[in-house]
Amino acid sequence: MRETDVHLGEPPAVVNIGVGVHGVASRTDVFRLPELWQLHLYQYDAELTVDGTTHTIRPGRVSLVPPGTTVRYRYQGRSEHLYAHLRIAPAGPPRTVPVMQDAGPEFPMLSSLLLNAIAAAPGAPEHTRAEIWTALWRVARLTPPTAASRGPHPAVGTAIAHIEARLAAPLTIPEIARAAGISHNHLTRLFRAETGTTVVAYIRRRRLQRAHHLLRATTLSIPAVAASVGIPDLQAFNKACRRELGASPRVLRGTTS
Repeated sequence: MRETDVHLGEPPAVVNIGVGVHGVASRTDVFRLPELWQLHLYQYDAELTVDGTTHTIRPGRVSLVPPGTTVRYRYQGRSEHLYAHLRIAPAGPPRTVPVMQDAGPEFPMLSSLLLNAIAAAPGAPEHTRAEIWTALWRVARLTPPTAASRGPHPAVGTAIAHIEARLAAPLTIPEIARAAGISHNHLTRLFRAETGTTVVAYIRRRRLQRAHHLLRATTLSIPAVAASVGIPDLQAFNKACRRELGASPRVLRGTTS
């Protein structure tokens, strides 16, 4: 195994974290964690075999191994590394990450993040999760994305950013196209090709998703929620919620699942 797909849409659950000491009683370790990801940061020379593929461990390298994978370490002597065993929920789009990478100039930062996470673990597990989540994002970005995992066309990305920043305001396709630096028609074609939906449908869906969150997670009044997502007309907001979310704003506010 040379690559793995990992989801980083929410912080991982950190089941175990610390400094591992190996290569003293035995020069070989073979094990498998059925349900947990393994994140390791190395400062020694060794060899790691992951499901039959052998990787060279050198100081400054980092590995990310998925659950249920058999690993075999061959050490040259006493070997210490920073590690974290994680549960990672399938949230957000998958990112393809090499099992073993050179951290390069990111190594000191990754070391600092893991050491902070280790120090926080006994009394502040939420702090530990945040540090490890940051470390995972940095590990995922060590290697440039492949064509399959690369984000949307730059103009579409700019258009989406413009929309997300202005959901509470009136939005028109010509205005969004100007922000993206392309023509109205070009934006329409690109947006559908990249996202599978129209600009108008995307705006409507994101406004109602945000409204749903605000109705369930805040005490904002229904008129305030409607205004904050760019649908100040309460009758139109009520119709949009029923059409897109299947219930009125008042009913959605009382929904817990």
